[in-house]
Amino acid sequence: MPLLAGALLLGLGLYAQAGEARHYEGRLDGQGAHEIRLQFERGDYLSGELPSAAVQLDLQDEAGRHLRRLVAGDAGRRAFQLVAPARAGYRLRLQGAAGAEYRLRLAAVTPLAHQRVPRTELESPRLRALQAALAAGEGSAAFWAEMDERGTPLIEPLDEREALVTFLWRGAERNVRLFGGPGYDHSELARLGDSDVWFVTFRLPRATRLAYQLAPDVPELDADPGTRRRAILATAQADPLNPRVYPARGVDAFQHDSLLELDQAPAQPWNDQRPDVARGSVERHVFASRILGNQRAVHLYRPHGYRPGAADNHLLYLFDAEAYLGKVPTPTILDNLIAAGRIPPMAAVLIDNASPEARGVELPPNPDFARFLAEELRPWVAKQGLEAPAARTVIAGSSYGGLASSYAALRHPEIFGNVLSQSGSYWWSPPGQEPEWLTREFVRSPRLPVRFYLEAGLFEAGNGQLGIFDTTRHLRDVLRAKGYEVRHREWASGHDYLNWRGTLAEGLIELFGR
Repeated sequence: MPLLAGALLLGLGLYAQAGEARHYEGRLDGQGAHEIRLQFERGDYLSGELPSAAVQLDLQDEAGRHLRRLVAGDAGRRAFQLVAPARAGYRLRLQGAAGAEYRLRLAAVTPLAHQRVPRTELESPRLRALQAALAAGEGSAAFWAEMDERGTPLIEPLDEREALVTFLWRGAERNVRLFGGPGYDHSELARLGDSDVWFVTFRLPRATRLAYQLAPDVPELDADPGTRRRAILATAQADPLNPRVYPARGVDAFQHDSLLELDQAPAQPWNDQRPDVARGSVERHVFASRILGNQRAVHLYRPHGYRPGAADNHLLYLFDAEAYLGKVPTPTILDNLIAAGRIPPMAAVLIDNASPEARGVELPPNPDFARFLAEELRPWVAKQGLEAPAARTVIAGSSYGGLASSYAALRHPEIFGNVLSQSGSYWWSPPGQEPEWLTREFVRSPRLPVRFYLEAGLFEAGNGQLGIFDTTRHLRDVLRAKGYEVRHREWASGHDYLNWRGTLAEGLIELFGR
């Protein structure tokens, strides 16, 4: 049976037996490195987790050549998945500070023989022409040469408002899935006859903007739905025929997304640094919480010329600092908005997660985390000279961060008088309770002095279940029925920072624009 046939922990002489999960822990050597050798059969599926922060994990071939970065040293997501490209020996190389502790968990390997298969339908005029050419005995080479020249996805306008968009992959053996994009559940690509053309077509608004990856030959596992869903990460990678990437090209195709922007996608004019705009400052602090029993990085942004105590000062609290200092260039966005006079002077407090695991515990409604914000973080921020009354303070975030923002305002409207929620996870509820717990809390609560900006993407609708698009609309309706001021926007987008980097500015202008 193909197996993780002898995962050797170098220096310790430990071996993994066939089909077994393995746990490794220890310290990196004096050069800040450690290696684990693996033997795979082609198509073997392996998943794992590297909880150790600031430790990087790469997959190399037997000769030590880089194949793929599995976990970046500063990554928020520290789980990984991979499919072995060939029968061979491989190395897992850990890197970090000399002597740093690490913990690594490898799940049991699922061989190719234990994985499963599916199909879809033809809409694209160009693919129908290709189908006819294939039936006449022609090959697909001319089609792929055309796609290479024009770039993918294949875009075929229908009318002034919509276009057919076809995502393509060349040469998979068993399946291809779309990771991200307009499909809610990792849409499957179909194979065109017995050719090397895999495709899935969507009718999309011409205002669409989204990031996506394609995943060929995803392992089909006999496992729980969550495990099967995560398996797509083993092969998800940038579209090789799409030259546009987001946020920037990584060390390999697994490290970045491909970018789709149709011709009517709204402009995102505030993201790039402008030579005539003075830049603000960003300071990084480590903040220890007694209430939560952990510590995290907190970044303080001050716009150029910021004057503590000035009458018009505004303040932004923002979760997921790592993403909002990287994929979303928040300081640059604020610099540009303030310089253009679109918003008043606004400082910002960007709050990191204590760990990837802590994010899922703290950001969904958590009374201790709300206390941390109100009783520990806010007084400390005020001592740093960043302060504004509730009416000029906004708390913001995306996904769980949007949910956390609304909950913080519910618990502490005397501090957070404005909420900016980007694709908030309002479907959430505690275990054993019905969905939309926070919406019911607002129903029970008296009206509070809080204003809201809520947004969601068309491609975040649920597929037979409650999704972000629908639950955001429901919260909007509940809040308006209670008498709250609510600004609500919907975008032709998915659940990704590509859209949020533009709509953060839109939300701030909606709440405080001049």
